[in-house]
Amino acid sequence: MRALQLKSFQSDPEVVDLPEPEPGPGQVVIKVGGAGACHSDLHVMREFAEGMAPWGPPFVLGHEAAGWDHRLGSGVKGLEPGEPVAVYGLLGCGHCKPCAAGAENLCVHGMEGPPGIGFGVDGAMAEYLLITDPRRLVPIGGLDPADVAPLTDAGLTPYRVVKRVQPKLTPGSHAVVIGAGGLGHLATQILGALTPATVIAVDTRESALALAREVGAAATVQAGENAAAEIIDATGGARADVVLDFVGSAPTIALGAAVAKVGMDLVVVGAAAGQFTWNFYALPYEVSLTTSFWGTLPELHEVIALARQGRIKAHVQRFGLEDAMHAYELMEQGQLSGRAVIVP
Repeated sequence: MRALQLKSFQSDPEVVDLPEPEPGPGQVVIKVGGAGACHSDLHVMREFAEGMAPWGPPFVLGHEAAGWDHRLGSGVKGLEPGEPVAVYGLLGCGHCKPCAAGAENLCVHGMEGPPGIGFGVDGAMAEYLLITDPRRLVPIGGLDPADVAPLTDAGLTPYRVVKRVQPKLTPGSHAVVIGAGGLGHLATQILGALTPATVIAVDTRESALALAREVGAAATVQAGENAAAEIIDATGGARADVVLDFVGSAPTIALGAAVAKVGMDLVVVGAAAGQFTWNFYALPYEVSLTTSFWGTLPELHEVIALARQGRIKAHVQRFGLEDAMHAYELMEQGQLSGRAVIVP
């Protein structure tokens, strides 16, 4: 089978021919219908080095996946060949208390080995993908796997965040989404589906802001010197009840702090590793500045339910496996709209 394999850190992945995986007892091989391309893939390609993590190349990229059950190992029950499914991409230890609750994003041993498919173990940018535990497969009904694949991270991650901050988003509240790309455009839809908040989207790109307006943002603000004042004006002077930062750079964290009100939540989701100097007076009283990572298996079931109800949908650009590096180049240049999906 053809696959996009990263052979070494700080290099570009290559399209290679690999043996088609064989399912062992209790395992499933899916035929991949779509694999989302993510900024974290770029971090792994460009910034990781040997020894930085307890895992490494070679491995096939792709942690956002959906497709069809293809071959079932002995003992697998409740699945049928040809059934369309989404894949929960995280690989926890399976034995700690968070894993027992389906929260493999919070696995106690999560930093001791490959965290998920596409990170140290073969992922979905291939014609076929081995699933070691069919519990991680979520039925998607009549949805197109290429549209669903981004929901397993770019949808699941903001869904978890919105659920966490939901108590703050009462009628009349304002939610600011910084970064209106792959995760941000889905966050905007999820906020609209789950809360009565007015959504204000912020980005450097007008194309991303146009997409944000299309999917439900009430106001959009171009990132820059005047962004904080424009956001505060868009709230009618009330400031933000919640800021979801899908970039995570020093300027975006500072922007979130600049529009914060007393008692609000500022959640940094983006992995740009920006720093923020904190002291008792750096933020309004009782502001929560925190992070969030991916989501749980039960939450993925909820995300897929929203999609099957037609309440959220990823805006995708499709690329063949041979064009995957072009998709990543467009991502680096800020020229993608929504999420890139590789269709093997």
